Amino acid sequence: MMSSNYKYVDPMEQLAEELRRKKRIKQTIAFLAAFMVFNILFITAIALTVIHVKNPKFLIMAAEVENLRYAPATNSPLFDMKLHCEVSVKNTNFGQLRYEKSIAVFAYGNVTVGEASVAEAGVGARSTREVNTTVKISSDNVSRNLKLGNDITSGMLSLNSYGRLNGKVHLMKVMEKRKLAQMNCAMKINLADGNDSRFEVQLTRFLSLYLYV
Repeated sequence: MMSSNYKYVDPMEQLAEELRRKKRIKQTIAFLAAFMVFNILFITAIALTVIHVKNPKFLIMAAEVENLRYAPATNSPLFDMKLHCEVSVKNTNFGQLRYEKSIAVFAYGNVTVGEASVAEAGVGARSTREVNTTVKISSDNVSRNLKLGNDITSGMLSLNSYGRLNGKVHLMKVMEKRKLAQMNCAMKINLADGNDSRFEVQLTRFLSLYLYV
């Protein structure tokens, strides 16, 4: 009797194995496609949140008056004081902000009555830096007109403050983006509080205008 090496293969089992092989291939392709989509979404999210650079915010958050002196005389109205300000520089980015020295200008109407310096410094990622600065406010450059006399007589003196902040945001030590912000704040000083040696100022407008480059 002759032995044979021929092995019988069930056609149905062979078909089932082929179907299982095709199913595994499809699952692998689906997994790779899902992985690629996930990576695309992840990179897009990183680009929108981390790499997208926002403007800093440059604001006066609080102010106090010291050594207030004023005269409502119609022929020669005047005012002068020391103004202690808390200036805020807010960085909402995921990279460090380095900003240059800046000047905050204080004005009565369109006339500059004082200037405060904000020194060059840095703000960490998603952080806020608070800077205290003092400025001498004086009406020396203001025309001695009826409006100034009326404002002082009313007991409420309105001032505006303006400033421009120039800086660069550094991301992952390989990319930097220049950003600018402009301060535009308004305040009212109640002259009746001048009896106190030092008193808070009412801030009526907090704006940080963005300048795009």
